Amino acid sequence: MSEFKELSELEKKIGYKFKDIELLHHAMTHSSYSGGKNYECNERLEFLGDAVLQLTVSKYLFTNMKSVPEGGLTKLRASIVCENSLYAFAKRINLGKYILLGKGEEQSGGRDRKSILSDAFEAMIAAVYLDGGDEESTKMILSFVPSIEALKSGKVRLGDYKTILQEIIQQNPEEHISYEVEEFDGPHNHKTFNARVLLNGQAIGSGSGQSKKEAEQAAAKEAVGLMGYDTE
Repeated sequence: MSEFKELSELEKKIGYKFKDIELLHHAMTHSSYSGGKNYECNERLEFLGDAVLQLTVSKYLFTNMKSVPEGGLTKLRASIVCENSLYAFAKRINLGKYILLGKGEEQSGGRDRKSILSDAFEAMIAAVYLDGGDEESTKMILSFVPSIEALKSGKVRLGDYKTILQEIIQQNPEEHISYEVEEFDGPHNHKTFNARVLLNGQAIGSGSGQSKKEAEQAAAKEAVGLMGYDTE
């Protein structure tokens, strides 16, 4: 089946080869495609994937951030596992391409809907966990999670959004960040710059400013915010 052929492409993106590819197929099946049959769609896998994600991130933070109190760990975990972050993770691998949707959901833009993508990402975590166990699911999850150095740096609050975005993304050496900037003449010869930040050629944030650097920082800030991080 062509859809299984496409799933082999997804396997390469997440760095895991399934023994039972049907698990990944199940994880990519939205309820609109399965005709509302819960046992055929990815909702049960999403439930399990959420639990696996929470525990994995909790262990990661607990082990590596020994000086951070419980409240701080809770906030960090919430920022990593929130819908915005999962949506950003899903966009990094163009997950929407592989989700099976019903005709109505497809036509209404479901392939880029935040809730659908984030749910499918959690279902995919569960599929990896069931197929390969805790070690493989942990490896896959941590390939998306920001490094401890990035989390400790607090650079999001210092306004250096280009740096923090790079640190978030650099966990996976195959990912590539680039910027596109357009220049416009404004009133009284004041120029305005509009920028987009691209991840592997796909826009993940945009912004404007009175200089190229300012516009790029604004675009990076939006991208960081969409990943669930505090940008204030």
